[in-house]
Amino acid sequence: MPNHGRSVLANIDRLNAFMDRNGLAAVAVRTGVNFTYLSGMAMPGTLARHLDIASTVRGFMVLWPRHGAPVIVLDAFAEKLARRESWIAQVEVYQAYEKSLYSRVAELIADAGLAAARIGFEQDGLSAAHWEEIQCALPRLEMFNCSRMMDEVRWIKTTGEIAQQKSAADLLDDVLAEIFPTIRDGETERDVHARMVAACMRRGAAYVHGILNSSCPGHQSRLAILGPPSAEQMRGYELTLEIHRKTIDRCQAGVTAGEIYAFAVAEFRKKGIDYTASLVGHGMGPWFHQQEPVLRRGSAIVLEKGMILAVEPQRLHWHLQDLVLIGDGAPQLLSDKFAIDQPFVI
Repeated sequence: MPNHGRSVLANIDRLNAFMDRNGLAAVAVRTGVNFTYLSGMAMPGTLARHLDIASTVRGFMVLWPRHGAPVIVLDAFAEKLARRESWIAQVEVYQAYEKSLYSRVAELIADAGLAAARIGFEQDGLSAAHWEEIQCALPRLEMFNCSRMMDEVRWIKTTGEIAQQKSAADLLDDVLAEIFPTIRDGETERDVHARMVAACMRRGAAYVHGILNSSCPGHQSRLAILGPPSAEQMRGYELTLEIHRKTIDRCQAGVTAGEIYAFAVAEFRKKGIDYTASLVGHGMGPWFHQQEPVLRRGSAIVLEKGMILAVEPQRLHWHLQDLVLIGDGAPQLLSDKFAIDQPFVI
């Protein structure tokens, strides 16, 4: 386990169990969601793009062995940031444009005595060329696609992750409550958005819906109406709120993600509305907010205690979204600071 003066929020017990189940001696991950999850840090600005672009020559990886100390592998531009921000103490640096990240990772695998082991790599985040580069450097290595496994590891939250997600939800609700009353007729959406981003950052957020990144975003949707709402607007809001809350109530352990989607579709159909959106919600996690389990048509993923979901059955401009924690019975509402019993009237 790391020992860098910071608590590890990631679900390492679950990671170890899944590595054991799949016979893995380690995982080596490079995608934004998994690098951020295991390193406990988010790359800012330009550095962030190197997590999202598989072809980059300035990528980063975390090598996390089942036994022994994990290591971050990155280029010199990110070294000081990683040493300051990550809970992983060991940082290995390669010189981008001179040496390949993947050859350096292969060297570290060999140095750890794992050159002939079974190690997990993300097949959906590692380019075919880089997969081949590692395999050629370590011909006896068994490379296992751990992408789905890592999704399953991440989707059950630790106590620390739940607390972090609750704080992020509170922050966002506070910002919406602050900014909504300032909206005025005639100003642009850009101006309103700028005030929201500034308010988020002023309160300590480093993530605003994909623009800035951190390990844990708030992710709620609220509706405001400029001026007294019409009777038609009130009917639209009340219908949306009714189905929104009924869908949340259905989010319990043992129910599949596909069953939640089918329930929302059926509820809209009762109102004479064909539901056409491709999802009614999704899991939450680091780096990118929309993760498995996605509440979509036909999904067989079974909801489990410890999952955090963003629930958002939506139509047209009617969009409410809340964060809930799956427990033993009814889900716990995490985004509970902004009242939605009525639309917010400006």
